[in-house]
Amino acid sequence: MPSFLIAFVFLAAFLRFAALFVSIRNEKRMKADGAVEYHAGTSTLLAATHIVFYLAAIGEGVWREAPVTGLTYLGLAIYALAMVALVWVLKVLGQFWTVKIIVARDHVLVTNRLFRTLRHPNYYLNIIPELIGFALALHAVTTLAIGLPVYLVILFLRIRQEERVLREAFSSY
Repeated sequence: MPSFLIAFVFLAAFLRFAALFVSIRNEKRMKADGAVEYHAGTSTLLAATHIVFYLAAIGEGVWREAPVTGLTYLGLAIYALAMVALVWVLKVLGQFWTVKIIVARDHVLVTNRLFRTLRHPNYYLNIIPELIGFALALHAVTTLAIGLPVYLVILFLRIRQEERVLREAFSSY
């Protein structure tokens, strides 16, 4: 694998850990103030699947000796847009953003135009494109073909659970 792609893998891992750090910080603060977490098992399963997807894509990229081609650049572009979406979601959700389903006592329902139009922009504009972009950049098409559908099953379960929690927590949802 070219050093360019190795650097990309390390950058992607760094960005995931940075987001996880923000999530853990927000989670600790919210739980200290009496927040409640829901469906922890699904959150754990989703995190484990995310890790396995990344590792499989990296392994496939190494195995394929992923060259730098147009597919690589397409994957990098999709990944970059996904990271822009993540930064935007982090900014909009602020102290309430986590990788878990947590409702704080002082939780504020975000009702801006994008969140009204697309209920879960973090999933649809960040997570799904992130995985697609990561796999394409590494030419991990088998990982994408097998891993993404598996991930989506768990993600759609998570979305249904989150919808249920939000409807119960917010009458205006």
